[in-house]
Amino acid sequence: MREVRTTEAKSRLAELLRAVEYGETFAITRHGRPIAHLVPASDQRKASQKEAVERFRAHRRQWRCIGMTPEEILASIHEGRRW
Repeated sequence: MREVRTTEAKSRLAELLRAVEYGETFAITRHGRPIAHLVPASDQRKASQKEAVERFRAHRRQWRCIGMTPEEILASIHEGRRW
């Protein structure tokens, strides 16, 4: 990941966006500290998806096990229905 100062990013935005389209990533810095990342949209989407899956898995680990098989669960669901 290449670093680009904010003033440089502002003046070269079109050029940086073209490079990002081809897969490059940039860290935009102010006074030497990163303040933003310029990454391809697909990479950001993949990161968001991975983060969402991990949050779901962490949440699922907190569920208590009810000790029923899937067939028993479906049977109990159908049992309560009125046909």
